[in-house]
Amino acid sequence: MPLTETSRNQLIRLPMVKSAGVELWVKREDELHPLISGNKFRKLKYNIEEARQQRAHTLLTFGGAFSNHILATAAAAAEYGFKSIGIIRGEELASSVGTNPTLSRAAKLGMKFVFVSRDRYRELTADPEKARSLSEKGGQYLIPEGGSNSLAVKGVSELFIDEDIRADYICSPVGTGATLAGIVEGAHPTQRVRGYASLSHERLNDEVKRFTTKDSFEIIDDYTFGGYAKTTPELISRMNWFYKQTRILLDPVYTGKMIFGLLEDIKRGAFEKGSVILAIHTGGLQGIEGMNDRLERKGQLKITI
Repeated sequence: MPLTETSRNQLIRLPMVKSAGVELWVKREDELHPLISGNKFRKLKYNIEEARQQRAHTLLTFGGAFSNHILATAAAAAEYGFKSIGIIRGEELASSVGTNPTLSRAAKLGMKFVFVSRDRYRELTADPEKARSLSEKGGQYLIPEGGSNSLAVKGVSELFIDEDIRADYICSPVGTGATLAGIVEGAHPTQRVRGYASLSHERLNDEVKRFTTKDSFEIIDDYTFGGYAKTTPELISRMNWFYKQTRILLDPVYTGKMIFGLLEDIKRGAFEKGSVILAIHTGGLQGIEGMNDRLERKGQLKITI
């Protein structure tokens, strides 16, 4: 992947932001690549380089039914000449690959799947080396669930450009914690980093600290909407409104919750007047199709695309 990839910053012109006396920008990491976008591009970059150094021929990784990481890994493997294998959580998914937009795209990119029970999946992600025995022997490069390792943190730390020094606050969604750790590592010492959690996780702070010794961050878990990949009509409605106002599409798992929480925090005065806020769009838009299918089956409001 090119080492000079940068993304643009988009100014958010909303009356509520202006009236709060702050400046809000969104870093459009979602535009880096159509499938390997956002934090997945950053997290895979040095893992791809390491796989080449090890002369591996196959990328082996883990994920769920609508995993951004699974599709991004399949796309990166296809683009850079690797085979790919995904260990997928949920044996029942083996019969529905064709109707799952994420898995069907990954399969078209050449990824082979190994479907395992949820208990087995937990066992394998806790000890990833065991996963090697489930696929062809030799030549495998193992990437953890979500792509979260020290090489991923290094890649994420490089997302900043010179003008970003203006920001007083850097905001990002938080899943496993590696992306936030990379942002903390790359941020200027005077900048405060706020992570908006996609699920409540009492050890999330510790997960971030696995990859950074810096403490210039805080995690906000007031806007998880019931947990990972859980939504409400209120969340979807706010995402659709934000898209109409800014033409920035959000995903419901990560960036939608971050923007919802960030706007609420701006409205209640959580940021000092004059503050410059930079929110990181971490991509993940490929999951919208699958989420809309679920919302339609429930008769609920869908995401505007």
